[in-house]
Amino acid sequence: VLASLPLQMMLYFNVYYFPVWWLAEGMMLQLKYHLLPEHYQFLLVTAFLILSLAEGSRLYLGYVGNLQEK
Repeated sequence: VLASLPLQMMLYFNVYYFPVWWLAEGMMLQLKYHLLPEHYQFLLVTAFLILSLAEGSRLYLGYVGNLQEK
């Protein structure tokens, strides 16, 4: 069984687009943070952190899993 080339290509491009998304989302969060109520501030920061960790983990595990054929 060989590694999936389309999956590897998608992971490769996603690794480069993820920091762009992260910076854009972080800047938008910073710009609108002070305009939101406290509970939305908490929810947005929490969601941003969880999504960042999940995406980073997903990319790492996808790379490792696809290259090791798991």
